[in-house]
Amino acid sequence: MEKVKVGENLELSRVVHGLMRLSSWEMTSQEILELIEGCIELGVTSFDHADIYGAYTCEELFGKALALKPSLRERIQLVTKCGIKLISSNRPEHKVKHYDTSKKHIIESVERSLKNLETDYIDLLLIHRPDPFMNPDEVSDAFNQLKKEGKVLNYGVSNFKPSQFDMLSSRLDTPLVTNQIEVSPLNFENFDNGSIEKCKQKGIPPMVWSPLAGGSIFNSNEDKVSRVRRTFEEIREEVGAPSIDYIIYAWILNHPANMIPIVGSGKLERIKVAVEAVKIKLTRQQWFRVWESSMGREVD
Repeated sequence: MEKVKVGENLELSRVVHGLMRLSSWEMTSQEILELIEGCIELGVTSFDHADIYGAYTCEELFGKALALKPSLRERIQLVTKCGIKLISSNRPEHKVKHYDTSKKHIIESVERSLKNLETDYIDLLLIHRPDPFMNPDEVSDAFNQLKKEGKVLNYGVSNFKPSQFDMLSSRLDTPLVTNQIEVSPLNFENFDNGSIEKCKQKGIPPMVWSPLAGGSIFNSNEDKVSRVRRTFEEIREEVGAPSIDYIIYAWILNHPANMIPIVGSGKLERIKVAVEAVKIKLTRQQWFRVWESSMGREVD
């Protein structure tokens, strides 16, 4: 499968595997290793983590599996995030959920992620959420130190609005290479707030989380969802796809911003759907039919 150039020295697979729910899949380390290998065989070589996933457990589960076959590390790209502090029994010192983008916390988070993931470097580190208490100069200092030490190769953000992206970028010595944002046929927030245009302006491909709208697109009976589902069924028949999830992924993959969908399933057959959707080409009119059905009106 094709790769997407993200920054000067990083390429991600066109589809990324998301590990947010890894702890709920109840897999052994061997089973997780087999899932990783199955992804690689499909061409999905990039894996998306965050320190908080699974109440701070998912990175370690993945790392234990990777340790069973360390040679796989050179074939994959590891993405992780930091900056959110959850209330969790695994972090009893946290009394309130909050953000922390201090230099101290970023460095400590990276050190722990390196240990948990059983690796000595992270390909791409993202600040998980915009922090109203952020000191961008501290973030820059942390990024510079970690890059100099070879512990993090590239940086990006997640869920940042354009002004937040520009603010942080203005203080950094190296450019941010992505913004991980929510995009689905049911959620146009990042079309409306300029985040996608900012990515196109900067020439950076956005990573896309929840491309299937958390599964609600398949089972909700709301009027909007029903309209969108009917439109996808019509387009599915037109292109001869097996099911509408192929068309949903294709709707995202066909966008000129070069969006990279994150597939958060523990089943290889579900990941394979997104991989095969890369081959589906939608017409501009088909793309806008989805837009129209979601908006409930024609474009202006």
